[in-house]
This record gives sequence, structure tokens and C-alpha cells, in this order.
Amino acid sequence: MSPSCAARGRGELREVVVVIPAKDEEELLPRCLASVEASLRVLTRSRPRVRTSVTVVLDGCRDGSAEVISGWPNVRGIDLEAGSAGAARAAGVKEALAFTAAPPENVWIASTDADSAVPEPWLLHQLEVADGGADLVLGTVIPDPADVDPRRYAKWLAVHHLADGHGHVFGANLGIRADAYLAIGGFPDVPSGEDVTLAERARELGMVVRATDGARVLTSGRLSSRSRGGFADFLAAF
Repeated sequence: MSPSCAARGRGELREVVVVIPAKDEEELLPRCLASVEASLRVLTRSRPRVRTSVTVVLDGCRDGSAEVISGWPNVRGIDLEAGSAGAARAAGVKEALAFTAAPPENVWIASTDADSAVPEPWLLHQLEVADGGADLVLGTVIPDPADVDPRRYAKWLAVHHLADGHGHVFGANLGIRADAYLAIGGFPDVPSGEDVTLAERARELGMVVRATDGARVLTSGRLSSRSRGGFADFLAAF
């Protein structure tokens, strides 16, 4: 049976794990965690039987990010020195899945970034798309207008088709079934572009990939990237 056929035949999702890599994000991490918590509340109201967890990966943090996490009792933090967005995401997923009780086909992995803020319907929207048979859900992001000058912001919007069926991949707004993730081999250990590689591999394997604009994520509009080739570097090119 192909992965896509398996996706359509699987049962309901019973667990959701949120994975957030962080690199010296003490300033923006509180906003991120507050937004994820709000999204979890919306999900729980709609699907009270779904178990949830949040894992933050502290990748070589030298600031107060660890202290921020300590103020969130329901957030699990792990420390490592990966120096790689791909390795950090992969480590976070591995840690989160180690504590799940449901089989992988009934677990959803949601990915965002520590400098981002998700909308309240974020998780519920991903699961609704997954209910329609998606193995992988690719959402959209917008840079925070408060961080970007209007000219640069307008140029960024001009080259981004933010609508259902878009052609973008953002690790800050991505979700995938755990069994599909494991079949792909997870996020690759690369400084950046791990999200794009994951999506490419999913399509190569015939998995069901859905691109949606149903729950846009707000992400930092800073121009100094935490990882080479990351979103900030891309934004700075405009």
C-alpha cells in the first residue's frame, strides 16, 4: 500500500506534538509559547480526547531561553549543540515521539519557530486538513510588519502567493503525520532548507501534500539570521 493510500485509510489523530527549535530567542520565545498555548486551548475545546505536548529545542543557546521555558510547566526543553536547524528539529521530534502513547499513524507533528507566533486556529486547522487525507500540511507565514520597512515588506508580499495551493515551504508552519515523517527519514541534518527537503521527499514517495493558507503564522522580520540560509537571510535579500 502506498503512503498516500495509507493516509486515507488511517484512523483519527489521537496525539499532537509541537516542536520548536530555538537559538538565543529569550525575547521572542514567550510570545511563541503563549501563541502555541492559545492554539492548544482551541484544539482541546474541539477535540478534548487528543493528547498534546510541546518540546522546545535549545540549540546552543547562550541567553535566557532556558529560563523562559522553566516558566512554562507543560513545555519540555532539551539542550544540544547541533548548530543546525535540521538537526535541532529532528532532535525535537525524536524527543517528543519518545513520550507518545499512540502509534505513529495516529500522531501529528506540528512545527513552528521560536521567533514566530501561531494563530489560535493553527493546530485545529492542520488536523482538519489531515482529516482530509493529508500526510503533510504546508502553511504560510508573513514577516512581522513591525520589523520590516514598508518597501521591503511590499516586495516580499509581491513574490509570495499566499493562498491555498501555494508553492512555499516554511518550517515555522508545517505539520506531518508521524508515520509519514518516519518513512521519509525525518528532517535532514542541514543548516537550513530541512523543511524543503522534507517536502520534496514526501512528494517523491507519493504522499499527500496539502498547501494551505488557512492559518498564517507571524514570524520575525529581522534581517540577521540565526542560521545561514534561514528566513532572515532570504528576507534581507529584498
